[in-house]
Amino acid sequence: MAQDEHRVYVLRHGTTEWSQTGRHTSRSDIPLTVEGELRARQAGQTLSALRPAGPVVVLASPRQRAQRTATLAGLADVVTEPLLAEWDYGDYESLTTPQIRETVPEWTVWTHPCPGGESAADVTVRADKLLARIADTGSDVVLVGHGHFSRCLIARWLGLPATSGVHFALDPAGITVLGHERGVPQVARSNIPPWQQG
Repeated sequence: MAQDEHRVYVLRHGTTEWSQTGRHTSRSDIPLTVEGELRARQAGQTLSALRPAGPVVVLASPRQRAQRTATLAGLADVVTEPLLAEWDYGDYESLTTPQIRETVPEWTVWTHPCPGGESAADVTVRADKLLARIADTGSDVVLVGHGHFSRCLIARWLGLPATSGVHFALDPAGITVLGHERGVPQVARSNIPPWQQG
């Protein structure tokens, strides 16, 4: 497959109770909600419409919300990839941004540290390792993961700092398609919602 034909499909897991309420979720293994399961199935239909038939490598975060999304999306031969885990929020796990800002005004994951968790530099190293791993794949790749880390991956695909992920939205069960134009990395499609009938 020529480089310009190579595509990486970044699929965020479906909705969980914590993602609905804005609680930071990295290590906690929170299941999908009923709606999250529905959206994961619909994301599978969206992927089928976007991706031409042919071989594909599917990697998913170890967390059940990503694994379940991959299954419900109808993806086969899923390989668990620890590098796809969410940004580790450390002491801020389970807290919302307003709760964190009670002690750290103006806090965002993009601009401030996560005590006891990963730094932007840590996440950059992890994203770069994953991108290097899939660089020579002879087929399309589907990456099933999480919000913040997936947005960092998109930024690193483009050669931007991981913290530039702030500029790329990726909603639950949303899909972003990464590719190339004449060897130059590009975002071919961004934050495509899961297909919904009706």
